[in-house]
Amino acid sequence: MATVISNERLANGVYHLRVEGDYGGKMGQFYMLRAWGAYPLLSRPLSIHQVNDDGVEFLYHVVGEGTEIFAELNPGDKVQLEGPFGNGFPEVEGKIALIGGGIGIAPLYYCARQLPDSDVYLGFSREAFRTEAFRPLAAELTVDVGGLILDSVDFNSYDHIFVCGPQPMLKAAQMKGAAAGTAGRRPNVYLSLENRMACGIGACLVCSVSCLDGQRKACADGPVFLAEEVVFHD
Repeated sequence: MATVISNERLANGVYHLRVEGDYGGKMGQFYMLRAWGAYPLLSRPLSIHQVNDDGVEFLYHVVGEGTEIFAELNPGDKVQLEGPFGNGFPEVEGKIALIGGGIGIAPLYYCARQLPDSDVYLGFSREAFRTEAFRPLAAELTVDVGGLILDSVDFNSYDHIFVCGPQPMLKAAQMKGAAAGTAGRRPNVYLSLENRMACGIGACLVCSVSCLDGQRKACADGPVFLAEEVVFHD
């Protein structure tokens, strides 16, 4: 069991949870968390927001029973963590863009720490949060509230683009990546999928993802995939 250091409300339904302990992980990986006994049955997957010497941090959005329980956590409370799980974002070089939509900004802070001088694009439907934490890490920070953050991104300007957000945004990023490219060279676009998960290790098939080579699992094969591999269904 791990100990809660802090659990700060950042915006309506959005919280920043810091947990004490010896935890690691790579960009884009996630942990399975629970702060209850037998019910709810399933732990909840939360992507790594940051890894520190004294623990690990998460951002989460309250959307159901499990995250409602998380929102009630106080410093000193205990939580159970399993992980890290999944294939995350790759270590890359070159000109990089990090694009997050809503709670999809969560894994990108760790990316910004690991890939300094990336350009960061953060989009929100109503209320921005955690943006100032990105500012000292980004070569350039662009924040959009109420619009379409992808409209601010020139995909031709980058070698690698990391995207996390709601599915319509991921599909749009996939299309923009496919249309980009100069002199026969396209950016590598990586999507972090927000599929519902149950076990976190690929055993239950709840998080199945349609790809060009067949069905894959977001928790074990992903959650990060090359955009060109993913088949989105309307």
